[in-house]
Amino acid sequence: MPVYRLDIAYDGGGFRGYAKQPTVPTIQADLEMVIADLVGPVETVVAGRTDAGVHARHNVVSFETEAEVDLARLRRSANTRLGPEVVVTDAGVAPDGFSARFSATGRRYQYRIFTGDHPDPFTADFTWWVEHDLDMEAMNTAAGAFVGEQDFTSLCRKAGDRSMVRHVRHASWSQDGPLCTYDVEASSFCHQMVRSMVAICVDAGRDKIDPASVPEILAALDRQAGRGVAPPHGLMLWEVSY
Repeated sequence: MPVYRLDIAYDGGGFRGYAKQPTVPTIQADLEMVIADLVGPVETVVAGRTDAGVHARHNVVSFETEAEVDLARLRRSANTRLGPEVVVTDAGVAPDGFSARFSATGRRYQYRIFTGDHPDPFTADFTWWVEHDLDMEAMNTAAGAFVGEQDFTSLCRKAGDRSMVRHVRHASWSQDGPLCTYDVEASSFCHQMVRSMVAICVDAGRDKIDPASVPEILAALDRQAGRGVAPPHGLMLWEVSY
């Protein structure tokens, strides 16, 4: 059966995440509604199953159908009906066996914090305002402890018996004036992992914890050892690689 790929971007602020849920707005439900109107019902597979309020600069969706698909019309219809909150940036026929989720080799997220003395109304929907100077050196020391393959049980919401072992390839903070950006890449992430990383780093940047203690937090393998989660609106799925 032919496989189709849609590259999408979205402002997640008005949605309860990507995955379909009854009675609440989700990106998957809206996107599948548009596709169904053109080719019939489909079940999409997504590379990054983002949470409520989380954004995506680049996410990837795939679906199978025997129906003939006019990709230009599908893209135009989706962007007219769902944009500007949800946009299909590219659409094409994928290789046989392609899965947006299982064929992906990496996912990269960015989290942004604004540290000005007042919120910026023009970036407030996409940044976490922290009214506090942050120690970038301490935050990068904390972030460095996340790199490598290890068990992130202390940073993730438990999902049945699924393994919490993940391989983080890169994690670092940078600063441009009042804007602080966390850039992290891994083969995959578990639920709330990136926002938990950010919360730990911010506490290190505020001198609330010793950044050298992060390995102990991870070694505890206990969600209660973490430092909570950062707000969702500062997080963006930045890129999916194949």
